[in-house]
Amino acid sequence: MSEFQLYFGLGKDHILDYANGYDHILFVVALCAVYVMRDWKRVLILITAFTVGHSVTLALATLEIISVNAVLVEFLIPVTIFVTAFSNLFRSEDSLVSRPLQTNYLYALFFGLIHGMGFSNYLRAILGKDHTIATQLLAFNLGLEFGQIIIVAIFMLAAFVLVDLVAVSRRDWKLVISSATAGIALVLVKDKIFW
Repeated sequence: MSEFQLYFGLGKDHILDYANGYDHILFVVALCAVYVMRDWKRVLILITAFTVGHSVTLALATLEIISVNAVLVEFLIPVTIFVTAFSNLFRSEDSLVSRPLQTNYLYALFFGLIHGMGFSNYLRAILGKDHTIATQLLAFNLGLEFGQIIIVAIFMLAAFVLVDLVAVSRRDWKLVISSATAGIALVLVKDKIFW
């Protein structure tokens, strides 16, 4: 197995590991909760914005260009999930069609910066003292993105089945998913309080 494949697999497994990566899975679910299958282009932009955000800080923190307070980041990650899910509760379906620049895009980009810092602690622990990390960083990021695409595909398929085939209202789908995600995020925030 090549080094690229190894780090690609580590990135993919990190986000798909529901026992350890559940917070990142919840964030992706919160981002996608207002969308259904026919919104796939918007979801693609959304996930790309998240990837850009977390890739920037993942690289900067892993290369030790920025310093990361791990305890603060671990607290902020569930806060980002809660803010995203809670704001979904007040977003109308009309706003998704009428506005080219969605609030969720900004959440994905900005909150992706925070999530990237969380990923960096994991990646730095794996890399150790190795300073030639361009290939590893790229492979890890691509693995994370691949894992996110799998999560999004499963979520959008579930939305298609329930909203488009079973005829659950889009509003109800959004409210149930967002409320559940916000509730779980609140528990995580409480568990990560550091003061």
